[in-house]
Amino acid sequence: MTEPYRPDPQFSKLGDTFSTPVDPADFPTAGPVWWNGRWAREVGLEMDQTARQAHFHHFDPLTDNQVRPRAVKYHGHQFRVYNPEIGDGRGFLFAQLRDSHERLLDLGTKGSGQTPFSRAGDGRLTLKGAVREILAAEMLEAQGVYTSKIFSIFETGEQLHRGDEPSPTRSAVMTRLQHSHMRFGVFQRHAYHDDAAALETLIDYSLEHLLPEADRTRPDKAAALLDAVARNSARLAAQWMAAGFVHGVLNTDNLVVTGESFDYGPWRFLPHFDPGFTAAYFDHSGLYAYARQPEAVFWALQQLAGALSVVGDRDALIEALSAYPDHYKREIRTAFLARLGVANAGEEADGALVTQLLDFMKASEIPFEAMFFDWFCGPASATRADASARASFYQREDFAPVRQALETREPIRPERLAHPYFAEADPVHLTIEVVEGLWEPIAKDNDWSVFHAVTDRIAQARAAYDLGRGRVGFLPETGP
Repeated sequence: MTEPYRPDPQFSKLGDTFSTPVDPADFPTAGPVWWNGRWAREVGLEMDQTARQAHFHHFDPLTDNQVRPRAVKYHGHQFRVYNPEIGDGRGFLFAQLRDSHERLLDLGTKGSGQTPFSRAGDGRLTLKGAVREILAAEMLEAQGVYTSKIFSIFETGEQLHRGDEPSPTRSAVMTRLQHSHMRFGVFQRHAYHDDAAALETLIDYSLEHLLPEADRTRPDKAAALLDAVARNSARLAAQWMAAGFVHGVLNTDNLVVTGESFDYGPWRFLPHFDPGFTAAYFDHSGLYAYARQPEAVFWALQQLAGALSVVGDRDALIEALSAYPDHYKREIRTAFLARLGVANAGEEADGALVTQLLDFMKASEIPFEAMFFDWFCGPASATRADASARASFYQREDFAPVRQALETREPIRPERLAHPYFAEADPVHLTIEVVEGLWEPIAKDNDWSVFHAVTDRIAQARAAYDLGRGRVGFLPETGP
Protein backbone atom coordinates (compact mmCIF):
# COMPACT_ATOMS: atom_id res chain seq x y z
CA MET A 1 0.00 0.00 0.00
CA THR A 2 1.10 3.58 -0.62
CA GLU A 3 0.27 6.83 1.13
CA PRO A 4 -3.13 7.59 -0.50
CA TYR A 5 -4.54 4.27 0.75
CA ARG A 6 -7.22 4.98 3.34
CA PRO A 7 -9.23 1.91 4.31
CA ASP A 8 -12.72 2.52 5.68
CA PRO A 9 -14.91 -0.63 5.69
CA GLN A 10 -18.27 0.94 6.53
CA PHE A 11 -20.81 -1.40 4.93
CA SER A 12 -19.74 -4.47 6.88
CA LYS A 13 -20.54 -2.57 10.07
CA LEU A 14 -24.22 -2.66 9.14
CA GLY A 15 -24.21 -6.40 9.83
CA ASP A 16 -25.78 -9.53 8.44
CA THR A 17 -29.14 -7.92 7.70
CA PHE A 18 -27.61 -6.36 4.59
CA SER A 19 -24.88 -8.79 3.54
CA THR A 20 -23.47 -12.18 4.40
CA PRO A 21 -19.82 -13.21 4.75
CA VAL A 22 -18.64 -15.54 1.97
CA ASP A 23 -15.47 -17.26 0.83
CA PRO A 24 -13.94 -16.63 -2.61
CA ALA A 25 -13.46 -19.50 -5.01
CA ASP A 26 -10.14 -21.33 -5.05
CA PHE A 27 -9.09 -20.89 -8.65
CA PRO A 28 -6.66 -23.30 -10.36
CA THR A 29 -4.39 -20.67 -11.92
CA ALA A 30 -3.72 -16.93 -11.81
CA GLY A 31 -3.06 -15.42 -15.22
CA PRO A 32 -2.77 -11.61 -15.04
CA VAL A 33 -4.92 -9.94 -17.70
CA TRP A 34 -5.55 -6.37 -16.53
CA TRP A 35 -4.27 -4.03 -13.85
CA ASN A 36 -5.51 -0.45 -13.72
CA GLY A 37 -2.32 1.35 -12.77
CA ARG A 38 -3.85 4.83 -12.97
CA TRP A 39 -6.49 4.08 -10.39
CA ALA A 40 -4.19 1.92 -8.27
CA ARG A 41 -1.93 4.95 -7.87
CA GLU A 42 -4.88 7.19 -7.11
CA VAL A 43 -6.18 5.06 -4.23
CA GLY A 44 -2.83 3.89 -2.88
CA LEU A 45 -2.98 0.29 -4.08
CA GLU A 46 0.22 0.15 -6.08
CA MET A 47 1.72 -3.29 -5.52
CA ASP A 48 3.88 -5.91 -7.14
CA GLN A 49 2.53 -8.91 -9.02
CA THR A 50 2.76 -11.22 -6.00
CA ALA A 51 0.64 -8.86 -3.91
CA ARG A 52 -1.83 -8.32 -6.75
CA GLN A 53 -2.36 -12.05 -6.98
CA ALA A 54 -2.78 -12.40 -3.21
CA HIS A 55 -5.38 -9.64 -2.94
CA PHE A 56 -7.21 -9.71 -6.27
CA HIS A 57 -7.09 -13.38 -7.21
CA HIS A 58 -6.96 -15.17 -3.88
CA PHE A 59 -8.69 -12.22 -2.16
CA ASP A 60 -6.59 -12.05 0.96
CA PRO A 61 -7.90 -9.07 2.98
CA LEU A 62 -6.37 -5.68 2.35
CA THR A 63 -4.66 -4.05 5.33
CA ASP A 64 -7.13 -2.74 7.95
CA ASN A 65 -10.06 -3.53 5.68
CA GLN A 66 -12.87 -6.08 5.62
CA VAL A 67 -11.84 -9.33 7.23
CA ARG A 68 -14.02 -11.37 4.85
CA PRO A 69 -15.79 -10.62 1.57
CA ARG A 70 -19.51 -9.94 1.91
CA ALA A 71 -22.25 -10.83 -0.58
CA VAL A 72 -24.81 -8.01 -0.63
CA LYS A 73 -28.49 -8.88 -0.24
CA TYR A 74 -30.88 -7.38 -2.77
CA HIS A 75 -33.91 -8.04 -4.95
CA GLY A 76 -34.86 -6.43 -8.23
CA HIS A 77 -37.16 -6.06 -11.19
CA GLN A 78 -35.70 -7.98 -14.12
CA PHE A 79 -37.31 -6.88 -17.37
CA ARG A 80 -40.00 -5.42 -15.10
CA VAL A 81 -40.79 -8.71 -13.35
CA TYR A 82 -40.01 -8.66 -9.64
CA ASN A 83 -37.52 -11.30 -8.53
CA PRO A 84 -37.03 -11.87 -4.77
CA GLU A 85 -34.53 -14.69 -5.36
CA ILE A 86 -31.48 -12.70 -6.43
CA GLY A 87 -28.54 -11.04 -4.68
CA ASP A 88 -24.77 -11.11 -5.13
CA GLY A 89 -24.66 -14.48 -6.88
CA ARG A 90 -21.19 -14.31 -8.43
CA GLY A 91 -19.62 -11.34 -6.71
CA PHE A 92 -19.06 -9.71 -3.35
CA LEU A 93 -17.95 -6.51 -1.69
CA PHE A 94 -14.25 -7.05 -1.07
CA ALA A 95 -13.08 -3.79 0.52
CA GLN A 96 -13.86 -0.10 1.00
CA LEU A 97 -11.59 2.92 1.05
CA ARG A 98 -11.71 6.70 0.74
CA ASP A 99 -10.82 8.68 -2.36
CA SER A 100 -8.96 11.98 -2.44
CA HIS A 101 -12.27 13.86 -2.18
CA GLU A 102 -13.32 11.98 0.97
CA ARG A 103 -15.81 9.87 -1.00
CA LEU A 104 -16.24 6.25 -0.04
CA LEU A 105 -15.13 3.74 -2.68
CA ASP A 106 -16.06 0.07 -3.06
CA LEU A 107 -13.97 -2.73 -4.47
CA GLY A 108 -16.47 -5.29 -5.71
CA THR A 109 -15.99 -8.48 -7.69
CA LYS A 110 -17.54 -10.43 -10.52
CA GLY A 111 -16.85 -14.10 -11.18
CA SER A 112 -15.41 -14.68 -7.69
CA GLY A 113 -17.38 -17.83 -6.91
CA GLN A 114 -20.69 -19.05 -5.61
CA THR A 115 -22.59 -17.40 -2.77
CA PRO A 116 -25.90 -18.20 -1.05
CA PHE A 117 -27.57 -16.20 -3.86
CA SER A 118 -26.05 -18.12 -6.79
CA ARG A 119 -29.11 -20.33 -7.26
CA ALA A 120 -28.12 -22.70 -10.11
CA GLY A 121 -25.26 -20.49 -11.33
CA ASP A 122 -21.59 -21.40 -11.11
CA GLY A 123 -20.54 -17.99 -9.80
CA ARG A 124 -18.00 -17.56 -12.58
CA LEU A 125 -17.25 -15.01 -15.31
CA THR A 126 -16.07 -15.79 -18.81
CA LEU A 127 -12.83 -14.23 -20.00
CA LYS A 128 -14.71 -12.72 -22.93
CA GLY A 129 -17.17 -11.18 -20.49
CA ALA A 130 -14.26 -9.70 -18.53
CA VAL A 131 -12.70 -8.26 -21.69
CA ARG A 132 -16.02 -6.66 -22.60
CA GLU A 133 -16.20 -5.11 -19.11
CA ILE A 134 -12.79 -3.50 -19.64
CA LEU A 135 -13.72 -2.13 -23.05
CA ALA A 136 -17.03 -0.62 -21.94
CA ALA A 137 -15.63 1.01 -18.81
CA GLU A 138 -12.53 2.39 -20.52
CA MET A 139 -14.47 3.80 -23.47
CA LEU A 140 -17.18 5.36 -21.33
CA GLU A 141 -14.60 6.98 -19.08
CA ALA A 142 -12.93 8.46 -22.16
CA GLN A 143 -16.29 9.87 -23.25
CA GLY A 144 -16.93 11.55 -19.90
CA VAL A 145 -19.48 9.08 -18.53
CA TYR A 146 -19.55 8.54 -14.77
CA THR A 147 -18.56 4.88 -14.81
CA SER A 148 -17.12 2.18 -12.61
CA LYS A 149 -13.45 1.39 -13.29
CA ILE A 150 -12.25 -2.14 -13.98
CA PHE A 151 -9.46 -2.46 -11.45
CA SER A 152 -8.09 -5.97 -11.89
CA ILE A 153 -8.68 -9.11 -13.93
CA PHE A 154 -7.05 -12.52 -13.61
CA GLU A 155 -7.64 -15.50 -15.84
CA THR A 156 -8.51 -18.42 -13.57
CA GLY A 157 -7.85 -21.58 -15.57
CA GLU A 158 -11.35 -23.03 -15.48
CA GLN A 159 -13.36 -24.10 -18.49
CA LEU A 160 -16.91 -22.75 -18.48
CA HIS A 161 -19.96 -23.79 -20.44
CA ARG A 162 -22.34 -21.09 -21.63
CA GLY A 163 -25.30 -21.26 -23.96
CA ASP A 164 -24.63 -17.92 -25.63
CA GLU A 165 -20.99 -18.38 -26.71
CA PRO A 166 -18.79 -21.25 -27.94
CA SER A 167 -18.03 -23.61 -25.06
CA PRO A 168 -16.01 -24.60 -23.21
CA THR A 169 -14.68 -21.09 -22.78
CA ARG A 170 -12.02 -19.49 -20.61
CA SER A 171 -12.79 -17.97 -17.20
CA ALA A 172 -11.71 -14.90 -15.29
CA VAL A 173 -12.26 -13.04 -12.03
CA MET A 174 -12.73 -9.27 -12.04
CA THR A 175 -12.58 -6.52 -9.44
CA ARG A 176 -14.24 -3.16 -10.12
CA LEU A 177 -13.79 0.16 -8.35
CA GLN A 178 -16.72 2.53 -7.90
CA HIS A 179 -18.26 4.89 -5.38
CA SER A 180 -21.15 2.59 -4.57
CA HIS A 181 -22.67 -0.82 -5.10
CA MET A 182 -25.88 0.38 -3.40
CA ARG A 183 -28.34 -0.90 -5.97
CA PHE A 184 -31.98 0.16 -6.10
CA GLY A 185 -32.71 -3.49 -5.41
CA VAL A 186 -31.10 -3.30 -1.95
CA PHE A 187 -33.91 -0.97 -0.86
CA GLN A 188 -36.47 -3.11 -2.66
CA ARG A 189 -35.46 -6.20 -0.71
CA HIS A 190 -36.07 -4.62 2.66
CA ALA A 191 -39.30 -2.98 1.51
CA TYR A 192 -40.43 -6.41 0.32
CA HIS A 193 -39.91 -7.67 3.86
CA ASP A 194 -41.57 -4.53 5.27
CA ASP A 195 -38.46 -3.86 7.33
CA ALA A 196 -38.73 -0.17 8.13
CA ALA A 197 -35.71 -0.19 10.46
CA ALA A 198 -33.50 -1.65 7.72
CA LEU A 199 -34.68 0.97 5.24
CA GLU A 200 -33.93 3.75 7.71
CA THR A 201 -30.44 2.32 8.15
CA LEU A 202 -29.87 2.23 4.40
CA ILE A 203 -31.08 5.80 3.97
CA ASP A 204 -28.81 7.05 6.75
CA TYR A 205 -25.84 5.11 5.36
CA SER A 206 -26.40 6.41 1.84
CA LEU A 207 -26.82 10.03 2.91
CA GLU A 208 -23.75 9.91 5.13
CA HIS A 209 -21.34 8.01 2.91
CA LEU A 210 -22.58 7.96 -0.70
CA LEU A 211 -24.52 11.13 -1.47
CA PRO A 212 -22.70 14.25 -0.26
CA GLU A 213 -24.71 16.20 -2.84
CA ALA A 214 -28.04 15.36 -1.16
CA ASP A 215 -30.11 18.26 0.19
CA ARG A 216 -30.09 17.66 3.93
CA THR A 217 -32.42 20.59 4.55
CA ARG A 218 -35.33 18.49 3.31
CA PRO A 219 -37.48 17.44 6.27
CA ASP A 220 -37.96 13.93 4.87
CA LYS A 221 -34.76 11.87 4.62
CA ALA A 222 -36.20 9.38 2.14
CA ALA A 223 -37.20 12.22 -0.19
CA ALA A 224 -33.75 13.81 0.19
CA LEU A 225 -32.22 10.53 -0.91
CA LEU A 226 -34.63 10.09 -3.83
CA ASP A 227 -34.04 13.65 -5.00
CA ALA A 228 -30.28 13.08 -5.15
CA VAL A 229 -30.68 9.68 -6.84
CA ALA A 230 -33.08 11.11 -9.43
CA ARG A 231 -30.59 13.84 -10.30
CA ASN A 232 -27.71 11.36 -10.50
CA SER A 233 -29.74 8.94 -12.59
CA ALA A 234 -30.83 11.64 -15.03
CA ARG A 235 -27.19 12.59 -15.52
CA LEU A 236 -26.27 8.96 -16.20
CA ALA A 237 -29.07 8.42 -18.72
CA ALA A 238 -28.09 11.59 -20.56
CA GLN A 239 -24.41 10.63 -20.63
CA TRP A 240 -25.26 7.22 -22.09
CA MET A 241 -27.27 8.91 -24.83
CA ALA A 242 -24.46 11.33 -25.66
CA ALA A 243 -22.00 8.44 -25.77
CA GLY A 244 -24.23 6.43 -28.11
CA PHE A 245 -24.15 3.66 -25.52
CA VAL A 246 -26.79 0.98 -24.96
CA HIS A 247 -26.42 -0.70 -21.57
CA GLY A 248 -28.65 -3.60 -22.50
CA VAL A 249 -30.09 -4.63 -19.13
CA LEU A 250 -31.45 -1.76 -17.04
CA ASN A 251 -32.99 -3.87 -14.31
CA THR A 252 -33.34 -2.25 -10.90
CA ASP A 253 -30.42 -4.29 -9.56
CA ASN A 254 -28.18 -2.76 -12.25
CA LEU A 255 -28.69 0.85 -11.15
CA VAL A 256 -27.00 2.39 -8.11
CA VAL A 257 -27.84 5.46 -6.04
CA THR A 258 -24.70 7.36 -7.04
CA GLY A 259 -25.65 7.23 -10.71
CA GLU A 260 -22.57 5.30 -11.83
CA SER A 261 -22.64 3.11 -14.91
CA PHE A 262 -21.60 -0.46 -14.14
CA ASP A 263 -22.19 -4.16 -14.82
CA TYR A 264 -21.45 -4.42 -18.53
CA GLY A 265 -23.11 -7.50 -19.97
CA PRO A 266 -24.73 -7.27 -23.43
CA TRP A 267 -23.79 -3.65 -24.08
CA ARG A 268 -23.33 -2.06 -27.50
CA PHE A 269 -22.24 1.28 -28.93
CA LEU A 270 -24.32 2.66 -31.81
CA PRO A 271 -22.76 2.44 -35.27
CA HIS A 272 -24.99 5.42 -36.13
CA PHE A 273 -27.90 7.17 -34.45
CA ASP A 274 -30.74 4.64 -34.22
CA PRO A 275 -33.41 5.13 -31.54
CA GLY A 276 -34.58 1.51 -31.70
CA PHE A 277 -31.13 -0.11 -31.43
CA THR A 278 -30.98 -2.84 -28.78
CA ALA A 279 -27.96 -4.49 -27.19
CA ALA A 280 -29.30 -7.73 -25.68
CA TYR A 281 -30.26 -10.49 -28.10
CA PHE A 282 -32.94 -11.57 -25.61
CA ASP A 283 -34.57 -8.10 -25.44
CA HIS A 284 -37.18 -9.06 -28.03
CA SER A 285 -39.53 -6.15 -27.25
CA GLY A 286 -36.81 -3.50 -27.27
CA LEU A 287 -37.58 -2.61 -23.65
CA TYR A 288 -34.03 -1.32 -23.12
CA ALA A 289 -33.42 0.06 -26.61
CA TYR A 290 -31.15 3.10 -26.95
CA ALA A 291 -33.91 5.74 -26.97
CA ARG A 292 -35.88 4.01 -24.22
CA GLN A 293 -33.06 4.16 -21.69
CA PRO A 294 -34.11 7.47 -20.07
CA GLU A 295 -37.63 6.11 -19.57
CA ALA A 296 -36.27 2.81 -18.26
CA VAL A 297 -34.25 4.69 -15.65
CA PHE A 298 -37.36 6.69 -14.69
CA TRP A 299 -39.35 3.47 -14.29
CA ALA A 300 -36.64 2.08 -12.03
CA LEU A 301 -36.73 5.27 -9.97
CA GLN A 302 -40.45 4.77 -9.51
CA GLN A 303 -39.75 1.34 -8.03
CA LEU A 304 -37.16 2.86 -5.70
CA ALA A 305 -39.70 5.48 -4.65
CA GLY A 306 -42.17 2.71 -3.92
CA ALA A 307 -39.65 0.99 -1.68
CA LEU A 308 -38.84 4.23 0.14
CA SER A 309 -42.55 4.91 0.72
CA VAL A 310 -42.46 2.33 3.52
CA VAL A 311 -40.70 4.98 5.63
CA GLY A 312 -40.91 8.22 3.63
CA ASP A 313 -43.55 10.87 3.11
CA ARG A 314 -45.57 10.01 0.00
CA ASP A 315 -46.06 13.58 -1.23
CA ALA A 316 -42.38 14.45 -0.72
CA LEU A 317 -41.33 11.33 -2.61
CA ILE A 318 -43.70 12.14 -5.49
CA GLU A 319 -42.26 15.64 -5.66
CA ALA A 320 -38.70 14.33 -5.83
CA LEU A 321 -39.60 11.72 -8.43
CA SER A 322 -41.60 14.12 -10.59
CA ALA A 323 -38.55 16.34 -11.07
CA TYR A 324 -36.71 13.63 -13.04
CA PRO A 325 -37.93 14.76 -16.53
CA ASP A 326 -36.66 18.28 -15.91
CA HIS A 327 -33.36 16.95 -14.59
CA TYR A 328 -33.01 14.82 -17.71
CA LYS A 329 -33.78 17.68 -20.10
CA ARG A 330 -31.06 19.74 -18.44
CA GLU A 331 -28.56 16.90 -18.37
CA ILE A 332 -29.07 15.86 -21.99
CA ARG A 333 -28.11 19.36 -23.11
CA THR A 334 -25.10 19.33 -20.78
CA ALA A 335 -23.96 15.89 -21.97
CA PHE A 336 -24.13 16.68 -25.69
CA LEU A 337 -22.45 20.06 -25.30
CA ALA A 338 -19.64 18.37 -23.36
CA ARG A 339 -19.18 15.85 -26.14
CA LEU A 340 -19.11 18.67 -28.68
CA GLY A 341 -16.72 20.68 -26.52
CA VAL A 342 -18.68 23.94 -26.81
CA ALA A 343 -20.22 26.39 -24.35
CA ASN A 344 -23.91 26.68 -23.67
CA ALA A 345 -25.97 29.46 -25.22
CA GLY A 346 -29.15 29.21 -23.18
CA GLU A 347 -31.76 26.52 -22.68
CA GLU A 348 -33.71 27.14 -25.89
CA ALA A 349 -30.69 27.43 -28.18
CA ASP A 350 -28.99 24.40 -26.63
CA GLY A 351 -32.13 22.30 -26.97
CA ALA A 352 -32.47 23.32 -30.62
CA LEU A 353 -28.86 22.39 -31.34
CA VAL A 354 -29.23 18.93 -29.83
CA THR A 355 -32.49 18.31 -31.71
CA GLN A 356 -31.05 19.47 -35.04
CA LEU A 357 -27.90 17.43 -34.49
CA LEU A 358 -29.80 14.23 -33.79
CA ASP A 359 -32.17 14.79 -36.71
CA PHE A 360 -29.15 15.14 -38.98
CA MET A 361 -27.40 12.09 -37.49
CA LYS A 362 -30.50 9.93 -37.92
CA ALA A 363 -31.18 10.99 -41.50
CA SER A 364 -27.56 10.83 -42.66
CA GLU A 365 -26.49 7.73 -40.69
CA ILE A 366 -23.09 9.32 -40.13
CA PRO A 367 -20.90 7.15 -37.87
CA PHE A 368 -21.89 8.17 -34.34
CA GLU A 369 -18.48 8.60 -32.74
CA ALA A 370 -17.00 10.29 -35.81
CA MET A 371 -19.44 13.19 -35.64
CA PHE A 372 -18.16 14.25 -32.22
CA PHE A 373 -14.56 13.59 -33.16
CA ASP A 374 -14.77 15.76 -36.29
CA TRP A 375 -16.55 18.68 -34.63
CA PHE A 376 -15.00 18.67 -31.16
CA CYS A 377 -14.70 22.27 -29.98
CA GLY A 378 -17.06 23.41 -32.70
CA PRO A 379 -15.61 26.25 -34.82
CA ALA A 380 -12.06 25.31 -33.84
CA SER A 381 -12.54 22.06 -35.78
CA ALA A 382 -14.41 23.34 -38.84
CA THR A 383 -11.42 23.14 -41.17
CA ARG A 384 -10.47 19.73 -39.81
CA ALA A 385 -14.04 18.42 -40.28
CA ASP A 386 -14.27 19.71 -43.84
CA ALA A 387 -11.03 17.89 -44.69
CA SER A 388 -12.10 14.62 -43.09
CA ALA A 389 -13.25 11.45 -44.78
CA ARG A 390 -16.77 12.46 -43.78
CA ALA A 391 -16.70 15.91 -45.40
CA SER A 392 -19.59 15.07 -47.72
CA PHE A 393 -21.89 14.61 -44.73
CA TYR A 394 -21.21 18.16 -43.70
CA GLN A 395 -22.33 19.50 -47.07
CA ARG A 396 -25.84 18.13 -46.57
CA GLU A 397 -28.68 20.62 -46.32
CA ASP A 398 -29.83 19.25 -42.97
CA PHE A 399 -26.38 19.86 -41.47
CA ALA A 400 -26.49 23.58 -42.28
CA PRO A 401 -28.35 24.61 -39.09
CA VAL A 402 -26.03 22.42 -37.03
CA ARG A 403 -22.95 24.02 -38.57
CA GLN A 404 -24.37 27.50 -38.08
CA ALA A 405 -25.06 26.80 -34.40
CA LEU A 406 -21.66 25.21 -33.81
CA GLU A 407 -19.74 27.98 -35.51
CA THR A 408 -21.28 30.58 -33.21
CA ARG A 409 -20.36 28.66 -30.04
CA GLU A 410 -17.36 29.32 -27.85
CA PRO A 411 -15.01 26.30 -27.82
CA ILE A 412 -14.23 24.92 -24.38
CA ARG A 413 -10.49 24.40 -23.85
CA PRO A 414 -9.69 24.26 -27.60
CA GLU A 415 -6.03 23.64 -26.76
CA ARG A 416 -7.07 19.99 -26.44
CA LEU A 417 -7.15 19.81 -30.24
CA ALA A 418 -3.36 19.91 -30.23
CA HIS A 419 -3.35 16.38 -28.87
CA PRO A 420 -2.05 13.85 -31.45
CA TYR A 421 -5.36 11.98 -31.23
CA PHE A 422 -7.05 14.70 -33.25
CA ALA A 423 -4.47 14.35 -36.03
CA GLU A 424 -5.78 10.85 -36.71
CA ALA A 425 -8.17 10.30 -39.60
CA ASP A 426 -10.72 8.40 -37.52
CA PRO A 427 -11.67 8.13 -33.87
CA VAL A 428 -11.50 4.97 -31.84
CA HIS A 429 -14.90 3.31 -31.60
CA LEU A 430 -16.30 0.10 -30.18
CA THR A 431 -18.95 -1.10 -32.56
CA ILE A 432 -19.57 -4.83 -32.42
CA GLU A 433 -17.23 -5.55 -35.33
CA VAL A 434 -14.30 -4.05 -33.41
CA VAL A 435 -15.16 -5.94 -30.22
CA GLU A 436 -15.50 -9.29 -31.98
CA GLY A 437 -12.42 -8.56 -34.08
CA LEU A 438 -10.16 -8.11 -31.07
CA TRP A 439 -11.60 -11.14 -29.28
CA GLU A 440 -11.02 -13.56 -32.18
CA PRO A 441 -7.18 -13.61 -31.94
CA ILE A 442 -7.41 -13.96 -28.14
CA ALA A 443 -9.72 -16.95 -28.43
CA LYS A 444 -7.80 -18.55 -31.30
CA ASP A 445 -4.13 -17.89 -30.50
CA ASN A 446 -4.08 -16.08 -27.14
CA ASP A 447 -2.93 -13.05 -29.13
CA TRP A 448 -3.69 -9.87 -27.16
CA SER A 449 -2.03 -7.44 -29.56
CA VAL A 450 -5.26 -6.14 -31.13
CA PHE A 451 -6.86 -5.75 -27.70
CA HIS A 452 -3.89 -3.73 -26.46
CA ALA A 453 -3.90 -1.60 -29.61
CA VAL A 454 -7.56 -0.73 -29.06
CA THR A 455 -7.20 -0.01 -25.34
CA ASP A 456 -4.14 2.14 -26.07
CA ARG A 457 -6.20 4.20 -28.51
CA ILE A 458 -8.99 4.53 -25.94
CA ALA A 459 -6.41 5.80 -23.43
CA GLN A 460 -5.24 8.29 -26.05
CA ALA A 461 -8.83 9.46 -26.57
CA ARG A 462 -9.33 9.82 -22.82
CA ALA A 463 -6.27 12.03 -22.56
CA ALA A 464 -7.33 14.07 -25.59
CA TYR A 465 -10.92 14.73 -24.57
CA ASP A 466 -10.15 14.97 -20.84
CA LEU A 467 -13.91 15.24 -20.27
CA GLY A 468 -13.73 14.03 -16.69
CA ARG A 469 -11.86 17.01 -15.29
CA GLY A 470 -13.87 18.68 -12.55
CA ARG A 471 -16.94 16.48 -13.01
CA VAL A 472 -18.73 14.96 -10.03
CA GLY A 473 -17.64 11.39 -9.47
CA PHE A 474 -14.28 11.56 -11.18
CA LEU A 475 -11.04 11.47 -9.30
CA PRO A 476 -8.16 13.71 -10.48
CA GLU A 477 -6.26 12.33 -13.43
CA THR A 478 -2.76 11.15 -12.56
CA GLY A 479 -1.50 10.32 -16.02
CA PRO A 480 -1.79 7.20 -18.21
